[in-house]
Amino acid sequence: MKLVLAGGSGQVGNMIRRYGARQGWEIVTLTRHVRGENEMYWDGQTIGAWAAHIDGADVVINLAGRSVNCRYTLENRRQMMESRMVTTSLLGEVMHQCTRVPALWLQSSTATIYDHALERANDEHTGMICSRHAGKLQRWYFSVQIAEAWEKAAVASCPPRTRLVCLRTAMVMSPDTGGVFHTLLTLCRRFLGGASGSGKQYVSWIHETDFVRAIHFLIENGDLQGPVNICSPYPLKNTDFMREIRKSIGVPWGLPATPWMLEIGAFLMRTETELLLKSRCVVPARLQASGFSFSYAQWADAVHELVSRNR
Repeated sequence: MKLVLAGGSGQVGNMIRRYGARQGWEIVTLTRHVRGENEMYWDGQTIGAWAAHIDGADVVINLAGRSVNCRYTLENRRQMMESRMVTTSLLGEVMHQCTRVPALWLQSSTATIYDHALERANDEHTGMICSRHAGKLQRWYFSVQIAEAWEKAAVASCPPRTRLVCLRTAMVMSPDTGGVFHTLLTLCRRFLGGASGSGKQYVSWIHETDFVRAIHFLIENGDLQGPVNICSPYPLKNTDFMREIRKSIGVPWGLPATPWMLEIGAFLMRTETELLLKSRCVVPARLQASGFSFSYAQWADAVHELVSRNR
């Protein structure tokens, strides 16, 4: 099986490449920074030699787009939106020109597309956050706009004979250096891993093993198309989420962070508090209904395995 992985040189792309290598898949990675075999240069804006690999590929996976881990300045917002719209439309344009179009397009999206939910879980059929929300939630609405626009661009660009799946992915947890789990683990080891804000906001997550298994499941299950939530079926509150990390490394307590402390920290780290304070209570209804089983459904089991590999 041949896969073309656009924007696949980051952490999530590396997870897919490692898994694909074990499965014997042929993976061609499109990247601005060519470093190894089976990597092709692309700038995400123009058609180049890389386009020849799309024709005849079985699967195209699009992860390309400027990171949202930044301050939401006007220029950063423009780059985040434009990078996703242009690359998605470009891939669709190339696929339309193929003699043998890819059977499947896996399009990156995000679980943050859903409402700031503190009481109910969001599945693929529930409503999204609306622009009528004011104050802090209004600030967070931009990431929802990105996700909605990204998915719409993929739908508009997808060839008729290609099955399109939009991956509404929660935070993918792996022990890789620089990843979200590695960052949280470091905070806990320094006694800084207490509750963020009220601690009542939900955290949706998925273990890297289940993430790559879900990708494989979607490739093999031809009945699934459209939006699919890629997350554990058991989101949990931030307070409980952080407690399990501390427990796994034997740290009895962590300094909590108030919203104003997080605002200062986010400013200094050039990011936004949305990543910690927005409640993401998301469940994988379509995956489970289709028969997918999780290796690490519960956070306690997942964090124990992740810590064991981080030591």
